[in-house]
Amino acid sequence: MNHWTFAPEAVGTPDASLLRHDYYDEVASRYWKRPATAEEIAGGLAGDGVELLTPPTGEFLVGRYGGEAAACGGVLLLDADRAELTRVYVRPAFRGKGGAGLLLGALEERARGLGARRMVLNTRLDLVEARALYTRHGYAETPAYCTGPYMDVWYAKEL
Repeated sequence: MNHWTFAPEAVGTPDASLLRHDYYDEVASRYWKRPATAEEIAGGLAGDGVELLTPPTGEFLVGRYGGEAAACGGVLLLDADRAELTRVYVRPAFRGKGGAGLLLGALEERARGLGARRMVLNTRLDLVEARALYTRHGYAETPAYCTGPYMDVWYAKEL
């Protein structure tokens, strides 16, 4: 029987690397309204700070469905009380199987384990599915806690 499992994984493993690549490909392609090139994807992944997604500063999870790498996400401690949700992604073939909500729950649990009492995130207005997921799971819009070129809306949730 197929089911979801989530476990910490180094961002450089083959499965984690491919998931991060697929995540960046999708969000960049949607932003540019055209397929992202291999060079653009590589550039976006280079120096993106994922090395901080390891304890004690964060954690990166890989979700598997029926044993196949299907999802990923990270949490990054911003300070003693807050963690940032980042790189939340479910491969298209695995959407609609309940994994996104389970992934959020697993990431929230990891953030609490790192000492966070509040989860924050930023996203873009065009990522309507992600925004719906976050609000469905108790995240509410909050004032900006950071700035950047790909940030349109910010959310927070008390853990």
